[in-house]
Amino acid sequence: MRISDILRSKSGNGAAVVSIAPDATVTELVTLLAEHRVGALIVTVGTDVVGIVSERDVVRRLHEQGADVLQAPVSELMTSPVITCAPSDYVDAIAETMTQRRFRHLPVVEDGQLVGVVSIGDVVKNRIQELEKDRSQLEQYVTG
Repeated sequence: MRISDILRSKSGNGAAVVSIAPDATVTELVTLLAEHRVGALIVTVGTDVVGIVSERDVVRRLHEQGADVLQAPVSELMTSPVITCAPSDYVDAIAETMTQRRFRHLPVVEDGQLVGVVSIGDVVKNRIQELEKDRSQLEQYVTG
């Protein structure tokens, strides 16, 4: 299975990529995270992916700096450069990368364009579906 299969299964609002500019404030970031019910936003300048920022980044910085961080630009919190994947990448390889590098979100880029975001939840959901399909096929074979 490939990342493109996961992106196809994320129809509706789940397929939308929410991004933010690096000069936006952390307050704007928090608002977008809450409105879209997502755990991370892709930081873009035009169509270029320049960073990624997550709820965890906000919480850690709040702990270090207090509420003043809410007026800081997103660029101060974002992770950059960003590790990305392609729609043609295999889900198993991406799952391994996400686990080893402790990423929860991975931007999907094709021909230099942001085309989606894959979360660890998407990867786990996909794996469960594959296991269920395999179990069902084995049951049919055994009871055949």
